[in-house]
Amino acid sequence: MNPSQLPQALKKFYALYLEAGQKNGLPPEKMGALFTHFCKLVVEHTLNPYHFQPFHKALRTPFDYYQFGLDFVRPLLDVAKSSLTGDASLKAIEEALNKKENVILFYNHQTEIDPQIISLFLEKNHPQLASEMIFVAGHRVVQDPLATPLSLGRNLFCIYSKKYIDHPPEKKAEKIQHNRRTLKIMEELLSLGGQCICVAPSGGRDRMDESGKILPSPFDPDSIEMLYLIAKKSNTVCHFYPLSLYTYPLLPPPQVAHVELGEERSTSFSAAHIAFGAEIEMEKIAQGISDKQARRKLRADKIWHEVVTAYKQFPAT
Repeated sequence: MNPSQLPQALKKFYALYLEAGQKNGLPPEKMGALFTHFCKLVVEHTLNPYHFQPFHKALRTPFDYYQFGLDFVRPLLDVAKSSLTGDASLKAIEEALNKKENVILFYNHQTEIDPQIISLFLEKNHPQLASEMIFVAGHRVVQDPLATPLSLGRNLFCIYSKKYIDHPPEKKAEKIQHNRRTLKIMEELLSLGGQCICVAPSGGRDRMDESGKILPSPFDPDSIEMLYLIAKKSNTVCHFYPLSLYTYPLLPPPQVAHVELGEERSTSFSAAHIAFGAEIEMEKIAQGISDKQARRKLRADKIWHEVVTAYKQFPAT
């Protein structure tokens, strides 16, 4: 986004943010204070961009970006109409992490504030999981000036999606090398154990179809296989779970995906729904199938089906 476009983009975002707070019964003064602080951070990181490393550890001091992200997103969430399901899976996930085993969550991605929304659901009963989970983040999350202030508060594996790795062409080799460094660090952390990684195998956010429906985008078999192979290579026990999200109205993406940064933000006060599914037995899914590509597709389709099945049970979809 061109810095000259920031004031107008923030003005539109603020009007909708204030309206969402009013629907939540919050005083304009509180919403204004939160948004003013957000604007300050946006300006700071526009003038002095933060360079995200392949693995970014959430910044908690001297300023707690994690807590600010939760506080900024909290007014948008209609808690009374929202739902969290999958207590048994959450318990099993925490037990595995406490034993220094790893967990990988495959989820459908709908808004750039999905990490904050997930943490808002988990902060009361699962505070450690809420703050320590690691998200696989594309370049937009760490380069867009309106996304950076919230991204700084999250643990991130920063990686270039294959959708954008050729843009611009002269940066392709550099991006590939960056991704290799990221995957190497991911393998090292998985070898230590006790890591919870969240990845959206679609490579982007879900969008509304021609009929107005919003369904999880298909999962990329190669993305899932990459995580699966890295987890196996780490020689540490790893569990795989599907995670279904309905968060779309809180900060919907533009209808058409753009390579360039600088999309306008739209927001509203809305319910969200999250479901942690049952553990997926990765080895059993493709048992007896010799063709490598067929195995990958079968795994991706199975995980996507689990996500979609839970997603369709959400009251808003």
